[in-house]
Amino acid sequence: MAEHDPESANVRFPPPLVYAGFLLSGLLLDRVLGLYAAMPGSVRWGLGGTATVAGLAFVIAALMRFRLAGNNPEPWRPDTTLVGEGIYRFTRNPMYLGMAIGTFGIAVMADSMGALLTLPLAVLAIRTQVIAREEAYLAARFGKPYLDYCRRVRRWL
Repeated sequence: MAEHDPESANVRFPPPLVYAGFLLSGLLLDRVLGLYAAMPGSVRWGLGGTATVAGLAFVIAALMRFRLAGNNPEPWRPDTTLVGEGIYRFTRNPMYLGMAIGTFGIAVMADSMGALLTLPLAVLAIRTQVIAREEAYLAARFGKPYLDYCRRVRRWL
């Protein structure tokens, strides 16, 4: 990871690695403990595939909107502008929401009960270690416009 900018949210690790780490931990739990969700193949591929594509769509839409605004998506870099358009009109955290939905989809397709059980832990880690830092940073950086945005738009959905 790149060097932290002191004018940033000071997030210490790439959020996609959090989701990937918990997903892999869940898959390992499956192997060690013999956990499997035992979903029919049509459910696994239909629900899992749909969720994975939807999660990816959230992430891509958020990244495109961030780039259009001139912001870097890395949470350890400073933001140049407050983004409240596009997908950001519906959720303040579309990248993290998309990663959670995509991780759910992968867990379902893998028939992984372990990954489904560790997903809430990944979301909790993102909420407490990433989003909380970002919210404090954005409130300090953008003040009232950010606080007004928070009143209009929910954190997740």
